[in-house]
This record gives sequence, structure tokens and C-alpha cells, in this order.
Amino acid sequence: MDLLLRGGILCDPSSNRNGPVEVLIRNGIVEGMAPSLGAVDVPVLELGGKFVLPGLIDMHVHLREPGGEKKETIATGCAAAVAGGFTAVACMPNTTPPVDSKETVSYIRQRADRADLARVYPIGALTVGLQGKELSAMTELAAAGVKGFSDDGRPVSDSALMLRALQFAGGLGLPVLSHCEDLSLVAGGVIHRGPTANRLGLPVISATSEAVAVIRDLLLQFEGRGHLHLAHLSSRLSVSLLHWAKETGVNCSAEVTPHHLLLTEAAIDDYHTAAKMNPPLRDEGDRAALREAVRSGLIDVIATDHAPHHAAEKERDLISAPFGVSGLETAFPLLFSRFVETEFISLSRLVTCLSTTPARILGVPGGTLAPGSIADLVVIDPGAERKVAKERLYTKGRNTPFDGWQLRGLPVLTVVGGDIKMCRGEVKGMSDAFNPTVETMLKEGRL
Repeated sequence: MDLLLRGGILCDPSSNRNGPVEVLIRNGIVEGMAPSLGAVDVPVLELGGKFVLPGLIDMHVHLREPGGEKKETIATGCAAAVAGGFTAVACMPNTTPPVDSKETVSYIRQRADRADLARVYPIGALTVGLQGKELSAMTELAAAGVKGFSDDGRPVSDSALMLRALQFAGGLGLPVLSHCEDLSLVAGGVIHRGPTANRLGLPVISATSEAVAVIRDLLLQFEGRGHLHLAHLSSRLSVSLLHWAKETGVNCSAEVTPHHLLLTEAAIDDYHTAAKMNPPLRDEGDRAALREAVRSGLIDVIATDHAPHHAAEKERDLISAPFGVSGLETAFPLLFSRFVETEFISLSRLVTCLSTTPARILGVPGGTLAPGSIADLVVIDPGAERKVAKERLYTKGRNTPFDGWQLRGLPVLTVVGGDIKMCRGEVKGMSDAFNPTVETMLKEGRL
């Protein structure tokens, strides 16, 4: 719909614009953006000083479909996305079947179109069947619309094959998203090597298992071409290797998750399976190094690694419960509350990590509200507060370690291509209250 947003506070790092703003949306495009646009012939929505940001883009989510619909569907995952202010997500290929054929890519895109919520960008499998034996039909997958390649969760152990993958992806102009883990060093571990594992008597996953894979892939990228993106780094050792690589001129980027920035291994005490994830939560030194890497710009992206599971799976014992945490609906307010309001990082830096840089790495629209860009945006109410209640989440996966946390800085309006997808917590097509809520808002002329 055509709309004028008035009385907002813009934060758009792509154009280095901050301050009072009016945003005019016509035909799904940002037609105008200025402190004042004057009289217009479209509905006007007063924002009352709320923040206007480019829509958030999550580079690393698991939508589970096809094959894992018991855990999540593309529709419920996209509902969670827009509820959390994300206008686009990149979905990992470890589905059933994996995303190693143009048919599976087409299926995902069709389901996303049917959901009509967030934009969905499939990530293609690096190898056939995620088996690490031979390269997937990468040219065919690129033509079908994938925005990168990964064998997420089943990293390629064959170095020669990984080098060829990096070179081939580089030739296609697409990034390789690497889950850095040497599986031979994991040996059934479920928790970081540290005091909590010792106290609970659990098998461990050391930071070395990640670092060995990080340095391997960085060295291969040094010889190859294209772009290597390191997924969900978790340790200070990996951070130091990333620093070396960037100083050396390796073309790479890296992401970290909100849970690795906010929690340590202590969160898994009392066998708390909602805090079981891979890579595992590590110690305070690791968390501090990851935080500083975000603040300094060494780590480029914050991605949720949204990994929903059925409740019955997460209720198993800590050894057999699956890894993963749902994160789309809590990511922004968690980081706003703990980082921006405490002045650890600026709002601009947070938006850069959650929108501007992901758009650049994936080569997708968004990450900006410059005139002429797609009208993908989120409005944040910095004063709004809510306690995380897992039973109220749109995702099917209620596995969050942040249940009960008090958050501020809530997304209150998510717009994708000029169409309102979430308003005051109600999601289009997922909530009976959505249409009345939007109608009331437009009638009153204020958010």
C-alpha cells in the first residue's frame, strides 16, 4: 500500500543518515525520504518518535521445510521473522531432501510466496546430499536462485573438495557459508569444555574443534577466490584467527549469534536443554572476545541461527536432546536492551550487523532506505517492554533460553515491499486480530 511514515527517527547506516524523517512509500518502493516531505495524497501514519530502520536480514535460519514440518514450516518461520522485524531470511540447506536441486529451491520459493510474509533466500548445498563427497550442481542452483552455498551442520572435511567449492562459488559470485567444526574432534560432545561440563559430567566440545576448521577454511580461501563467510563463531581463539585473516587480506566475513553474545556455559546448568546449541555456549572470556569483535567491526554480522525443535525433542535428557535455539522473535530486542541501551554499541552498528552487511554479503535487495530502494523496513518502539513468553511465539519451536527475560525496543511495524506484514505484534495471515489492528491504526493515523 502507499503510505507516508511521519515523525520517525531514521537510522540507516547505508547512507549514514540519522535523525527525524518522513518516508514516502509508493508501489512498494521508497519514493522519498527527508526530514519533511510536505503534503502528500496517501495515508499518513504518525510514528511519535519511534525508530525507522531498514528491514532486518537474517543470514542463517533453519525453516525445516521440506521434511521437518513438525519443527517449523516456511510459513511459521516467516511469521516469526516479521514478528521480530526481519523482512528477509536466508534458509540453510539441511532439509529433507537437502537443497541440492533446482526442484527443492523452487519448492521453497513457492512456499515462501504462498506465505507472503518475509522474503526467503535459499542457501544451496555445497555437496550432493550434504555428504561431502562431490560438489552439488552449483551452477544449476545459482540459476534457480540460491544466494550462497553451505553444508551447514555437516562441514566438508575433504580440504581439496572445499577448495574447489570456494573457487566454483567465487566464479558464480556467491558466498560460501561455512559451519566451522572438525567433527573428528567432537566425539559426541554436548557442552563446552569447562566447569559446567565437569560438574555435570557431560562429554565436551572444545573450542579447538571450531578453530581447526576456521584456520583450514581461511587458508583455503587465501588460495581460492570469492567470499568465505564463517558461521556462528563462538570462541576467542576463532576471533584471533579471524583477525589474522583480515589483516592478511583474506576475503572473508563472520557472524555471531545473540545467544553467544549474551550467555555462557553457565546457562546450561541444571541440564537446561534450551541452552544446548552447536557451537556450544562457552566461557566468559569467549563471550567478551565476541562482544568486542562486534563492537570493533571485526565480526561483520549478527545472525540468529534460528533452529526450532518440537517441544518433546527438547524435553529429552541433555545427551539426546537436539542442538538449537529459536531466535528470530527475540534477537533485536535482546540486543537493543543489552547493547544499545547500555551504550556498548550504537544503534547504527547494530543495524549494520543485522541489515546492511547481510544484504551486501548475500547480494540481495534491502539493507537501505535510500530513495528508489525496496520498501522493506521495521519500526521499533524503544520504550515498549515485554517479557519473553515462549508460549506466545509464532515459531513452532519454543526452545528459547530467554524465556522470562524482560526486553525493550520492540518491533511494532514490519513492512515488506510496501505491504504491512506485522502490526503491533499481530502477523498477517497468522492472527485474527491483524486486520482490525491495521484498520484501527490507519484510521487513527498513528502507530
